[in-house]
Parts: sequence; C-alpha cells; structure tokens
Amino acid sequence: MQMKELMQKLREFAKERDWEQFHSPKNLAMALSVEVAEIVEVFQWLTQEESRNLIPEKLGEVREEIADVMIFLINLSDKLGIDPLEAAKEKIEINKKKYPVSIVKGKPQKYTEYNK
Repeated sequence: MQMKELMQKLREFAKERDWEQFHSPKNLAMALSVEVAEIVEVFQWLTQEESRNLIPEKLGEVREEIADVMIFLINLSDKLGIDPLEAAKEKIEINKKKYPVSIVKGKPQKYTEYNK
C-alpha cells in the first residue's frame, strides 16, 4: 500500500466514525506522544539483550504500538499537508551533513558535541 492510499484509508476511517472533529494537529501530536510512550513501556526494565530478543507476546505488543504511532503520525502529517516520506528523505540529507561518517562513525553523541 502506498502512502497516499494509506492516508485516504485513514481519512475514511475517521470520517465514518465522525472523529475528524477530534483530529486537530494538537490532539494528534498528543496522541502520538502517548503511543510512543506505550512502546517505551514495553521496554522499560528490560536489559539491552532482552530488548533485542523480545518474547512473542511482547513483540506483538510493540507491533501494535508501532502501528498506532504510524497511524497518528500519518494523520498528523495529513492534517498539516506534509508528505512524511519526502520529509524523511530530506531529513536524511540534512543528517548526512550534520553527521559526516569521517567524524561520527561508531560514536553516539549529538552533532553539537563533536569538535569539527
């Protein structure tokens, strides 16, 4: 399924339920934040190794929360007229400049912490 098709399906889903009235950018951003927190909750208290090897039940929970995050992110993008795929492509190019391989390879710091 293409992004535009998914956006359309989400619009129809909300319209059928008369939920458009609740889908302001503010509300969608808040809902997105809550859904991201629900992903974090699954990983809370796990070791690094446990987080890499989730049991099937936990993996299913993460899968559903990722879907919720994606749905709210697409709804927010749609409301604001932003193509999330184009925005991501542009951000990758920006990050290539902020994080040149020759300086950051194998290092986790934010770009402002590197001595260039």
